[in-house]
Amino acid sequence: MTDVPVDNAARGAAPEGLTLAEEEELRAELAKVEEEIGTLRQVLAAKERHCGELKRKLGLTPLDGLKQNLSKSWHDVQVSNAYLSASSTLEDWNEKLTQSEAYKKTQETLSQAGQKTSAALSNVGSVISRKLGDMRNSATFKSFEDRVGTIKSRVVGSRENSTDGLHSPSGAGDKPPQDNAPF
Repeated sequence: MTDVPVDNAARGAAPEGLTLAEEEELRAELAKVEEEIGTLRQVLAAKERHCGELKRKLGLTPLDGLKQNLSKSWHDVQVSNAYLSASSTLEDWNEKLTQSEAYKKTQETLSQAGQKTSAALSNVGSVISRKLGDMRNSATFKSFEDRVGTIKSRVVGSRENSTDGLHSPSGAGDKPPQDNAPF
């Protein structure tokens, strides 16, 4: 609402049912109320500035105020009749749903499916482990392993006095060789 000064020239004739004295009295009261509103706005602005200064001195940020407002608003929602009524209704629906035969059958079916899936995955893991073991013991893998060993021996070299047939590139004598090869 904006402050609009009352202009005697703009008022024209007195409203119907009012005497000129009553109109003057009402206009004076209106001017007084508008002046009080302006004063209250100034006081409110000063109080808001003072409040901001106090919050700044206390280290309170606008985010703290927002958190507090949200927390209070959420609390107000939780204790409102609408929320309590909706919560009660949802609890009743949940109770009815979990007690229904369809829900119980679905829960039982999903539980059985989970158990069967777990058993199947366990069996797959066992089969893979067994197949990897069989593959490691196969002639093809043994042949590959022998070839890798041969290549390693050629790269590292051989030693006549060594028990493992390898010698140290550093020529460390009787010390056991250190095997740093990735194979």
